Amino acid sequence: MLNQIEQLKQQLLADVLVVKTLPQLEEFRVRYLARKGKIAELFDGMRNLLPEQRPDIGKALNELRSLAQSKFDEKKALLEQSEKRVEARLDLTLPGRQRWVGSKHPITQAWEEIRRVFFGMGFTVTLSPEIEDDYHNFEAVNFPPDHPARDMQDTFFITDKILLRTHTTPGQIRVMESQQPPIRVIIPGRCYRNEAISARAFCVFHQVEGLYVDVGVTMTELKGTLVAFARQIYGSDVRARFRPSYFPFTEPSAEMDISCTICGGKGCRLCKFTGWLEILGAGMVDPALYQYVGYDEEKYTGYAFGMGIERVAQLLYGVDDIRIYYENDVRFLQQF
Repeated sequence: MLNQIEQLKQQLLADVLVVKTLPQLEEFRVRYLARKGKIAELFDGMRNLLPEQRPDIGKALNELRSLAQSKFDEKKALLEQSEKRVEARLDLTLPGRQRWVGSKHPITQAWEEIRRVFFGMGFTVTLSPEIEDDYHNFEAVNFPPDHPARDMQDTFFITDKILLRTHTTPGQIRVMESQQPPIRVIIPGRCYRNEAISARAFCVFHQVEGLYVDVGVTMTELKGTLVAFARQIYGSDVRARFRPSYFPFTEPSAEMDISCTICGGKGCRLCKFTGWLEILGAGMVDPALYQYVGYDEEKYTGYAFGMGIERVAQLLYGVDDIRIYYENDVRFLQQF
């Protein structure tokens, strides 16, 4: 029994050293000093001792219990004093610190709104590489090596044949290479052009490409789709117009303008005081593209369109300078 008492004493002294909090101290008390603790168990075992052994064992157990109680009291006083010092450093009258809660970037929000509208029209989403080859970015979308339209896009080349895509149109070729009509997809992505930075243009921008290929697709369907899109995004009162244009990969081609939502069509810096703002380019897929993907150009027709997400967001949220999207100004981002 004396050996058990000595072992419990050494264990008790070791356990009290690792107590760092009041909850841990309570666990120490329950383990050693409670009515069903380890010391109490030894006291219960005295009934099995011979009468002549009980005085020495009882004295040792009382000393052990006194030691445990003193260690408990010392540690309790020390921990309570430490907690009071911590509380003294807290000024509960001070205002609380603001918790900064993140939100989706306005470009992401604009993309999700675009996706919602086209999902409702039966389009699905697919992705294409940001690092492209010359074949998909230019040649397969009707930009031969000597074509003057290549000068329309100032490209970031990685090697002679590898580049950062200048538009999402290469995604059309990749989709048509991988599946047969009918095709109705939108292709979002980040694009890169070495352009002069201004309120209307940036060297990095986001586009959404649209492609619909099937039997009997017409320009009328294209116009109806895009006008319906504009009205769902900007409201039923928005006005739209189509102007003839040129893109190597569509024929005929057009640009779509809507009445400027910043100034209500009265004229402002963003719309260059015309009251109109271009939001996308579109047209019927040039049959020359079908030769690259093995489609029967006598059987299939299709339309395609491409829009800048930043431009859509500018009109959607009333932002008149595209550069602010990339400045990470918390005062601006908090509004979203």
